[in-house]
Amino acid sequence: MPRELIRMVSTAGTGSFYTTTKTTKGGVTGKLEMKRYDAKARKHVAFKEAKMK
Repeated sequence: MPRELIRMVSTAGTGSFYTTTKTTKGGVTGKLEMKRYDAKARKHVAFKEAKMK
């Protein structure tokens, strides 16, 4: 199954991000959002999908 590289950006506004992959066919539709640890904010916050630069 083909996978696409995506960037997960912190909603806390610190500029922190994670990179991960998601399926491009038949899998998840829409934007991903998940709670991850933000080292700059020093707490768990929501990270939203953004385009890779």
